[in-house]
Amino acid sequence: MKGLLYIISGPSGAGKSTIIKACLKKIFGFTFSVSYTTRSKRPGEVDGEDYFFIDLDTFMKMKENGEFLEWANVHGNYYATSKKFVEEKLQESYGLVLDVDVQGALNIKKSYQDAVYIFILPPSSEDLKKRLTKRGTESEEALERRLKNSQWEMSMMNEFNYVLVNCDIEESTNQLLSILVSEQLKYVRYKEEKKPLYFFKKRKV
Repeated sequence: MKGLLYIISGPSGAGKSTIIKACLKKIFGFTFSVSYTTRSKRPGEVDGEDYFFIDLDTFMKMKENGEFLEWANVHGNYYATSKKFVEEKLQESYGLVLDVDVQGALNIKKSYQDAVYIFILPPSSEDLKKRLTKRGTESEEALERRLKNSQWEMSMMNEFNYVLVNCDIEESTNQLLSILVSEQLKYVRYKEEKKPLYFFKKRKV
C-alpha cells in the first residue's frame, strides 16, 4: 500500500512549521518533506532540516531537469518540492507531510487529488501582522507584500479538506495530530491493509 500525502499550507506567519514539528515529535510512521528555497536562512533555521537553501542558478537548473514536483515564486523567493523524495517515501508507505505555500498546494492538487489538504489560519489578520512583525526577519516592504498576499491565500481555503485556526500551539498540534491519525484509520485504507502506518511515541517519564 502506498503512503498517504498530507499537504499543509496557509499564509506566512500562521505557524505551520511550528505545529508540524511539534506534531511529528509525537508520532512514528510519518516523515517530513524538506522543501528547496532561494530565500535567505532565518536565525535558528538549519539547512536540510527546515529547508534546503540553494542559490537561484542551482534552483533553475533543478527546475529545468524536472526535479521538482511543484515550484512557485512566493513573496519574491522561489520554493519547490523534490519529486523523487515524495515518490520514494510514498512507495515506502510513509505518511508524508509537506509544508508548502498555497500556490504549491494547488499545483500539487492537480497531480495528487487523493492527498489530504490542510489549511492553517491565524486567528485574525491583525494577529498575523503581529506575528510577522515580531519575527523581525522582513523589511517593511516584504512585510506588506506578505500581508497583501495573505488575503488571496486565505481566499483559497475552500480548496482544502480541513481548516485549522491556530490560536494555541498545543491545541493546534493536537488537532493536526487527530487529522493525521484519523485519515490513516479510514475504512477505505483499513480494508487494503490491516497494519497501521503510525505508532505514538512514548512519553518520557
